Parts: sequence; C-alpha cells; structure tokens
Amino acid sequence: MEFRQIQYFVCLYEEGSVTRAARRLNIVQPALSMQIAKLEEEIGQLLFVRSPQGMQPTAEGRQMYRAFLPVLGDFERAREHVMRKDGELTGHVRVGMIATIAQGILVDAMLEFSANHPQVELSLTDGFSGTLTDAVSIGQLDAAIINKPRHPVALSMEPISDEDLMLVTGPLHVDMQKAVAFNHLPSLKLVLPTRQHGLRGIIESFGQAENVSLMPTVEIDSISAILELVFKSDFCTLLPCVAVQRQLGGGGFRSYNVTSPKLTRQIVCITHPRRPPNPASLVFLSILFRRIKDLSVAK
Repeated sequence: MEFRQIQYFVCLYEEGSVTRAARRLNIVQPALSMQIAKLEEEIGQLLFVRSPQGMQPTAEGRQMYRAFLPVLGDFERAREHVMRKDGELTGHVRVGMIATIAQGILVDAMLEFSANHPQVELSLTDGFSGTLTDAVSIGQLDAAIINKPRHPVALSMEPISDEDLMLVTGPLHVDMQKAVAFNHLPSLKLVLPTRQHGLRGIIESFGQAENVSLMPTVEIDSISAILELVFKSDFCTLLPCVAVQRQLGGGGFRSYNVTSPKLTRQIVCITHPRRPPNPASLVFLSILFRRIKDLSVAK
C-alpha cells in the first residue's frame, strides 16, 4: 500500500467523482482508476461502487477513510512545518462553523486573513453543530465553531463568547416594546430553524424550562431564507446578534430583547486533543474569536 494510493483514495471519497478527483489531484482519470483498483486488489475489499450519483463508498471504504484521514492530516502538518520559511504561514486551513456565525463574520474574517497570509489555502464550511463535531472527530476539519454541546464530547473545547438571542422583525411587522417577555412569543407569527438545527434546540430548552411551547408557523434551516421571509412579511424570528448584524445596521429590520428569561447561547471552538490545529489554522481561529467577541461587546 503506497502513500500516494491513500491520497488518491481520500480524494475520490471526498469528491465522489473520478472526474472531480482527477482534476483536484491534477492527474488523468485512468491513472486514478488504476491506483484505486490496485489498492482494492491489495486489501481484497471493494472500496467504491459506481452509481448514478457517482462513486459511492462501501462500508469498508467508509471505515478506511476514517482510519487514514488523520494520517494524511499529520503528514500535511509536518510538511507545512518543514516548508515554512522566514515565519511566513503556509499550508491549508480547514475550519467549520455554524451558519449563524458564518452569516455574520466569515467573509470579513477570510478577507482579513488572506490579505496577510496569501500563501495559505482556506477550506471553510458551515453546517449543523453535530455534523461539524463529527468532522472534527474524524480529522476532516482542524476545528469548528459551534453552539456548546448539551452532552459531553471527546474533544477539546474552548469557550469563545456568550451571546444573546433577540427577537427580529421586518418593516411590515407592527412595532413593539423593546423588551418582549418569553411567554409572549407563542402569540407571534414565528419562523424558526428545524429541530435538526442547534439553535432550535437552545430555544426549546428555554421553553421547556419555562413550560412555554413554541410552535412556529414555518420552519427553515437557511438563515438567509429566514431573514428574507421576515423582511417581506409579518413573520418574526429568534436569532443571535452575530447573524443579523448587517441587516440591523442597514435598516428595515428591528430587534427586541427577550426577557423572563433572557435567551443566551454559548459559542465554543472544538478541536481534536490528539490533532491540534496547525499554525495557520490557529491564526485564522484567532481572527474569528476576535470578531465574535467584538460583536458581543458591541451589542
């Protein structure tokens, strides 16, 4: 089994297509197919099956991906360390974050980092807290910024900020007093994320504690779609300030504090205890941390 074959296998697994994987590896498709076939012959197991959706990994393929992805990550970190010159950051940053964080700070953080460290490649993704946690666990991500898990996880966790959730309305909604009691929320026309979304879990935990049942009229996981619906109708929603920073500054949207109880969430960064982030990832994370904290202070 050659290291190159493992690299090819991981790339094909992640791309799900021989064409895309060959393009990413900068090789011809027959060369990729030949190496995968040799690998399957050597280990005596089928790793992929071809389907209309592309190359689908078998159970053995998924197990092999989980086993070898951390090895490739360790190799990449070692290569970055050896190749770094005169303190200049190089390498690859793989960071995930929940959509409500990405909505408010991702682009500005990326532009700030890239301007100062042009040799670093950024791979950034958003998703649900559970999905991002799994990606850090198997080494697919260096780190992820998520809502604090309600159950213990076998990962390193660093608190970043406590953030208020606010009631957000658009220009078509009637104006209200600046403070809205939590038990008044069921009387409003709400749009909230689905129960898959970590933010919905946080909101419902407050509801259970207060014996208040929130039954949204509409459920949408896309934060941008939620905000568009709120802007164009009399719907309202509950979102953290980082997710609506730009919209509130641009006019049209209004925000209200929720009281009795005050709604908060804790933002944390998770990493793998045996695979610490590389120097470039640490610098990028520091920019994200600062921007999240600045928003909390500004609020």
